[in-house]
Amino acid sequence: MIYRDRKEAGQRLAEKLSHYRDKADVIVLGLPRGGVTVAHEIARALRCPLDILIVRKIGFPGNRELAVGAVSETGTVVLNEEIVSGYGVSREYLDGEAARQKEEIARRIALYRGGTGVPPLAGKTVILVDDGIATGATVKAAISTLKQEKLAKLVVAMPVASQEAEREITPTVDEWVCLQTPAWFGAVGQFYADFTQVEDEEVVAMLK
Repeated sequence: MIYRDRKEAGQRLAEKLSHYRDKADVIVLGLPRGGVTVAHEIARALRCPLDILIVRKIGFPGNRELAVGAVSETGTVVLNEEIVSGYGVSREYLDGEAARQKEEIARRIALYRGGTGVPPLAGKTVILVDDGIATGATVKAAISTLKQEKLAKLVVAMPVASQEAEREITPTVDEWVCLQTPAWFGAVGQFYADFTQVEDEEVVAMLK
């Protein structure tokens, strides 16, 4: 299945999450920037609040698109130890990249939320949304962060994910909702006709 764009993906995903519509304790968290567009459509359909959880990928040396880990806005760092050890990625590199991404996270917190942190989530049902999962490093960091927040329930909802990511993530959450997990998975963008980068201004507008 090829989605027209992230909006269509969000609308299709919202249909699978309709049992959460109008529930007072539900909040949708999008992963900026692409995941926020998908999450925005879900929050609108479910008539529930939308917010974000800022997580930044730590890219492989020389190939930033390949995630060797990720860092969240609360400081949680998750590494793909298989890639790190298999390719001998140095701790100096990882520490330097984590520090660089924390600077970008601080910039986004100031821009998207006016400098405030993650909203109160204790006792909430959180629906965590991105536009797709390849290696899963970003989503794993988000899950690790959210598990410290005493949630009532953690739902991960995705338009598309690799089968490996599904196997690894499903046991770590209360509910996994994914529209497709194709056998061959190159990159998230291959499942969208329009995968134009979402700009900061668009995220700010959606949150408003």
